[in-house]
Amino acid sequence: MDISTQRRIAADVLDCGIDRVWIDPENLDKVKMAITKDDIRMLIKEGIIVKKQKKGISRARTQKLKEQKRKGKRKGPGSRRGAKGSRTPKKRKWINTIRPLRSMLKELREDETIERSTYRKLYRMAKGGAFRSKNHMKMYMKDHGLLAE
Repeated sequence: MDISTQRRIAADVLDCGIDRVWIDPENLDKVKMAITKDDIRMLIKEGIIVKKQKKGISRARTQKLKEQKRKGKRKGPGSRRGAKGSRTPKKRKWINTIRPLRSMLKELREDETIERSTYRKLYRMAKGGAFRSKNHMKMYMKDHGLLAE
């Protein structure tokens, strides 16, 4: 039983592709008798001809990946692209190191925990890259007895 014409008309009425038209195999004789668009519309109303749902691409895997990345996973050396300093440039790294050091030095000077001369000496050392972190600088100050507590 050839119902390709009815399928084509139904696709036109349903405003979709021919492959998305589902015809009830129980009522093929009714479909065969339908020759006009009005006949097809009646069959659609009865539920004999139905428009299939569009096939999509699942977002589940992508969402799962995104969730893992949000947690901080999947960021190991195998996932990294580019040079050593491409993710955080050298300048940004330096800024992130020097700002806390300088602000700590200012606080110590204002609290009079260190003298002005000591402040200048440590400030110059920090500028020269002598300290890795605030903790490193504190250790240096303790070792050299620079804290006047």
